[in-house]
Amino acid sequence: MPPSPKGAEGRSTPSGLYTSRIIKAGALIGDTKTLLADWDLDASVAENLSRVRHENVFGKASRSRVEDILAIFRHRYMSEPAVTKALVTLVSNKFPSAALDRVLFFHAARADTLLHDVVTEVLAPMQEQGHVHVTVADLHRALNTWVGEGKTTSRWSKSTVEHAVRGLMSTLRDFGVLQGAVNKKIAPSFLPIEAFAYITFYLKRHQPSGAKLIELPDWKLFFLRREAVERFLFEAHQRDLLEYHVAGSVTRLTFPTESLEEYAYVLAQR
Repeated sequence: MPPSPKGAEGRSTPSGLYTSRIIKAGALIGDTKTLLADWDLDASVAENLSRVRHENVFGKASRSRVEDILAIFRHRYMSEPAVTKALVTLVSNKFPSAALDRVLFFHAARADTLLHDVVTEVLAPMQEQGHVHVTVADLHRALNTWVGEGKTTSRWSKSTVEHAVRGLMSTLRDFGVLQGAVNKKIAPSFLPIEAFAYITFYLKRHQPSGAKLIELPDWKLFFLRREAVERFLFEAHQRDLLEYHVAGSVTRLTFPTESLEEYAYVLAQR
């Protein structure tokens, strides 16, 4: 039997509660890439969004669906201007699609605590124990536990839980975390070195200590244990994507640029 969820310590929405945003979200990988490719960094957010609405860049999407997409895009990728600039830089410089998908998943999970914790607190422990098959019941059990513990924005109804579970399953499938059309299982861990380097740079902006960065729960989004993170760091160092040195208890982690946007350009050029 899969392990019970541990809760959301250390990861929270501004209110400290899970939202049901995932019901309207999904991965939206194609729509996100369309927006990033069309984004004008010299214009304001409001100007960009107004132009997107006016030009109907999503084609046949209804007005209400366009608003849903824009709200999700804004929440996931626009809360930090540096991230928006970096993602636009990656797309405009033809960053490999597989690596970009991993980066988009990372930011989407960072922005949605429910999505983050389902992976790190439910799927990751399952995977560590050798359980790769994931059922609707597994996520139902986790969400019902969290609802019972008062970790949602309101007392979710049975219907809300069911819709949230479906949204999570489809989102995780589209992001490549799960695989299978009907019977889902945890996909083999896949993280291109360029995507790893980008994520490391981003995390170091929030956790300057290289030693503590290795221990961050965010790595569980990719089912990486400490040893795997260290192997990635050494590989990235060998490829001159960063500098990583360990001497006893001292860890030094540095990058060739100061800003996330500049580093995104360096990675895209590789």
